[in-house]
Order: sequence, then structure tokens, then C-alpha cells
Amino acid sequence: MRSCVPINGKGEENTVPKKIPMRQCLGCREMKPKPELIRVVRSPDGGLSLDFRGKKPGRGAYLCPSPACLARAKKGRAIERALSAQVSPEVWEGLEAQMKAGDGGD
Repeated sequence: MRSCVPINGKGEENTVPKKIPMRQCLGCREMKPKPELIRVVRSPDGGLSLDFRGKKPGRGAYLCPSPACLARAKKGRAIERALSAQVSPEVWEGLEAQMKAGDGGD
């Protein structure tokens, strides 16, 4: 899964494995590679949304792409603690709908 980046520019010897960032899921608390997780973002205006590409501006926290992890994070109020934001029932329903639809609305 790790790719190598040439150090000497020739693509030959002296290669170093490319580092894959790891993040912890708020639901199951497992460390997983960042591309496998979905980012929950608190935008600068205070709204919460799912960021499937990881490019939206704002404070982020990570979840596995399963509704079970979202439910576990909801039960433990993990998203509220991680993002320092109150999450209303309407927002939870929106996050659940986005998770099931599988698109970030970008």
C-alpha cells in the first residue's frame, strides 16, 4: 500500500516509503489511514457537514464510512467534543442522510 518516492530524482535507488497519515475514528476509536475515513467539518460559520474529499475549510474530525460509527459518535457526543460545537437533531439527521447517500454535496 505504501508507494516509494525517489530521493535522487532518477527513480532508482535511495527510495523512501511515502508516509500515509493516520487518523482516529470518533466512533470506533481505531487508527486508520486518512483516505479510508470521512471528515466531519465545522465550517467557519459554524455549520457541520461531511467532507468526503477532505478539502473543505474548517475544523475537522474523522469517522469510518459506516452508519454504526456515526451512531456511536452520536451516543458518546464525540463530534460535539471534538469540534466544540452543539449538534442539533436536524444536523444529526442531515449527517446520517449524507452518510447513507455517500456524497458530500460538493
